[in-house]
Amino acid sequence: MTTLRLDDRNLAVLTLQKQLNALGAGLYPDGHYGEQTEQAVRDYQRRTGLVVDGIAGPKTMAALAGQDIGHLLKQRDLERAAERLGVPLASVLAINLVESKGNGFLDNGRPEILFERHVMRERLLEHGYILPSLGTPEATAAALAERYPGIVNATPGGYAGGAAEHQRLAQARQIHDSAGLESASWGLFQIMGYHWQRIGYASVQEFAHCMAENEAQQLGAFVRFIEADQALHKALKARKWAEFARRYNGAAYARNLYDVKLTRAYEQFAWLQEAA
Repeated sequence: MTTLRLDDRNLAVLTLQKQLNALGAGLYPDGHYGEQTEQAVRDYQRRTGLVVDGIAGPKTMAALAGQDIGHLLKQRDLERAAERLGVPLASVLAINLVESKGNGFLDNGRPEILFERHVMRERLLEHGYILPSLGTPEATAAALAERYPGIVNATPGGYAGGAAEHQRLAQARQIHDSAGLESASWGLFQIMGYHWQRIGYASVQEFAHCMAENEAQQLGAFVRFIEADQALHKALKARKWAEFARRYNGAAYARNLYDVKLTRAYEQFAWLQEAA
């Protein structure tokens, strides 16, 4: 689904303006996503409880189409996260815009995941998993990698994407339930399952259950992830975006301009926050 934002000009914007006008926006329908259209989108998002960013993405479009949005991230969820982390709301809005996948769930209602076969191999070794006929975790991992290279492998890759990632996860769970769940990244912020203990869940099964509930739970896991890393939390509080991006995204952050995107997003939302 197309995402519409400030300065876009097309028929989709015209349709959006007509939808907003049907709800009383009073826009001139010219197909230009100007400041008045942006404000009308923010007003609609505020009324429906959605994240107030002025961007007409899939979630705003779903709400306008009358779809159920109960499981989606709400503005109040971000406000609570900002309060818990001790940072301005604009910082959390910026992170949500830049670092999240945009949607925490697939169209079939399952959480967005990405299964990592190389992590599955590592987790099997960590759990000391042994097939009776093989005797050692290393021999077991090698045998499983030969038999199921798409599920257990020393090399990253083998991604299927979308709903097919759940099929890979299901296969992994048949081998070892906990290792399988630990080997996927989950939800809006793609938190790896193996972090479950460090971020305060009773088990990886509880973590996975929470990630399947709603996007607020997924944001909650991300907040815990930041709290568990003192240096990451400190960088966020100081708005040192390059340091935050390096610690969260790794060495490739500069190539992908994550720090630049976070800086710009913060400036955008800081202005909106002051104007609110």
